[in-house]
Amino acid sequence: MMTMNASTNRPQRTGDRLPAAIIDPRALSLPALMQRCIVESEHFYRGRTHDTTFAYELFRRALAERDELAWEYVYLHYSALVESWVRRSGAFTGCGESSEFFVSAAFTKFWRAMTPERFATFTTLPALLHYLQLCTSSVVIDSVRAQSWAEMVAEEALPLHQTPCSSPDEEALERVQRSEFWQTIDDLLNDDAERAVVIGSFVLGLKPGEIYQERPDLFGDINEVYNVKRNVLSRLSRNTDLRQTMGYA
Repeated sequence: MMTMNASTNRPQRTGDRLPAAIIDPRALSLPALMQRCIVESEHFYRGRTHDTTFAYELFRRALAERDELAWEYVYLHYSALVESWVRRSGAFTGCGESSEFFVSAAFTKFWRAMTPERFATFTTLPALLHYLQLCTSSVVIDSVRAQSWAEMVAEEALPLHQTPCSSPDEEALERVQRSEFWQTIDDLLNDDAERAVVIGSFVLGLKPGEIYQERPDLFGDINEVYNVKRNVLSRLSRNTDLRQTMGYA
């Protein structure tokens, strides 16, 4: 994949090929542009001088010009990188979905968010890839949140008066109670930052540092995660409706 840091060195001459610095990426045909992206990626992996302007031009055609074939090339070239981000996400483990599902979802989210007008504000390849990485992290976390709360929370963590179920009717009732409990929790949360902390802490078992690594788009630093968690727990503990649901009031 392309480097996350734009090169400041001039690409070296290779055989009879002109230096990349004097080749205008916009003058290349789409297949030729894609081939240069592949070559520059190979240079990056081998620790050689490389040029990110070709990959940026590929993104420009796909996103600013809404060229569908260019978008297919972007997907092809970067899908392995996006999949590696998915697999490194703490939320991915045990979520029940394939990595391919999240790769497709991440690119879809990125495409919809990156309008031609918005693309103009991203002037470098590293900025584009960073935003794509944020989209990847977001779709994994959002998928976990969208799943049934009852399926995600361990039995011993449920604050309900439960007894072993002996019939399908009782099991169905239990699932409804769990869903209602967690819906109450969700309704009391103010924003995505609070939801990320609650899901990360009590559903996924993540530490504050891990939550920050998963959602750097929501938190400025790890201290913000601690502050959000402390404030949420304090507010929820004082909520009368929630205490009655839990059987504490």
